[in-house]
Amino acid sequence: GVEEALLKVAESYVQLLTPTRDDSPVAKAIEKRGEGLHHIGYRVSDCAAALEAMVAAGATPIDSAPRPGSRGTTVAFMHPKGSFGTLIELVQE
Repeated sequence: GVEEALLKVAESYVQLLTPTRDDSPVAKAIEKRGEGLHHIGYRVSDCAAALEAMVAAGATPIDSAPRPGSRGTTVAFMHPKGSFGTLIELVQE
């Protein structure tokens, strides 16, 4: 349960999220860390290849394989402990 708004800023996007249920991952993140930056997403041409490259470089994946994301994208997340506490999302459109 999440509602989103996607704002285009030059060649980038800002995704605003708000939970619609108390048990959603976004609600849990806000409860744990408070409001603010949740993650940074990087647009990639091949999510599986990017995930493999990140793991080969030493990043810790949250997703073992790419999965469906919002708006018809394919995504994979990397654990924030390897990026100074910021969750990383790989996004294939």
